[in-house]
Amino acid sequence: MATPAFDSTVLTRRGVLAAAAGSLLLAGCGPQGQRPDAGGSSSAPGDQNLVVGASLELSGRGAALAVAQRRALEIAAESLNRSGIPVGNLMRSVRLEIRDNGSDPEVAARHAAEMTRAGAHALVGGVLGDTATALAVAAQRLKTPLLALGFSDRIVLPLADRTFSFKLTPDAADVARRMVDLLASQRVGRVVLLAEDGPHGDSGVRALKEALDSSGVDLARTVRLPGGGQSFRAAAERAAAADPDGVVVWATAPDTGTAARELRRAGHRGALFFDAGAVVDDTLRGANAKAVEGAYAVHPACLGGSALTATSGAQVARRDFDYRYTQKHGSSVGFAPYAADALQLLAAAARKATSLDRGRLRAFLQTQMAEGIAGGYAFTADRHGGMEADSLGVYQVSQGGWARYA
Repeated sequence: MATPAFDSTVLTRRGVLAAAAGSLLLAGCGPQGQRPDAGGSSSAPGDQNLVVGASLELSGRGAALAVAQRRALEIAAESLNRSGIPVGNLMRSVRLEIRDNGSDPEVAARHAAEMTRAGAHALVGGVLGDTATALAVAAQRLKTPLLALGFSDRIVLPLADRTFSFKLTPDAADVARRMVDLLASQRVGRVVLLAEDGPHGDSGVRALKEALDSSGVDLARTVRLPGGGQSFRAAAERAAAADPDGVVVWATAPDTGTAARELRRAGHRGALFFDAGAVVDDTLRGANAKAVEGAYAVHPACLGGSALTATSGAQVARRDFDYRYTQKHGSSVGFAPYAADALQLLAAAARKATSLDRGRLRAFLQTQMAEGIAGGYAFTADRHGGMEADSLGVYQVSQGGWARYA
């Protein structure tokens, strides 16, 4: 990225946070491997790279999300390595160790242990709630910082058991509040919640119920989608039988598209609403296309946000990231690039810590306040789910694509 994805020009809470960290990734750039003050005369040893271990669902049910995050991670590493990261008196490089956990939480936990033993200073990964939660448990045991890409409150809660974990995706409560506002604006009087099995679905059930309690929208029924690759037909029929005005599908792709198809087959002709885990190309493709046309999603407002005229550093960074992604992979970015932000936040923490010590990296990660490509982040000692609520937008599926609605 020609311009770091952290902007200090927007006069909102996110802008104030970014202003507080305005030089987060702008300072100290020099030729890779050189001391900032040494005139290029000294190189950092190869084993002093910032080593980041990534456990991603490159196969299995999480692949629709994880393959795109791997690409984002690689683009961010390439960008950082063009200039290097000033850590203490040396310029460091990023070295990625990427493994496929096959969407299996046990494999992800094993990866965390193996990569830490092999020298990883931090971990990134887990796009699914259960996989990311397994990584968080392992990271706590190993005392290794984790920047998680999955959707579930359990990744960072209870905080006393998750002091080494940081979640880049939006908090369920923030998504639920935006969802309820959307339901009210669409005059949805009765809604059914169709939530996936596992920790992401658990977070959605709890958050949406709490948000609906203070609204005029009635929760007619909560139905859980079965896990383990079972058919969604029975769950969809139960949801449709409640005759709701709309159905909220709280799940990650590819389950979102499958659930939408089954709801339409079961006779639901009302509105569909998705949380952020639905927003990947897979949800819109093939047999899903007709079922999801017109559906709404609450998602970070970076989606499709690469305007030709960029007026802030963050907008320039998003445009540049989108260009690089398209150039490398032949399609536009159709997701929130949490992995790119994770690597930038980690690099910033290493610079501020003047060390690659895992404990110091953790301590400085929980002070990060920045505007990233996906949205604004504000980590504190009391809050490790750092995505800011005002980073969220509403999108609608229109003619097979995600279009900004609000």
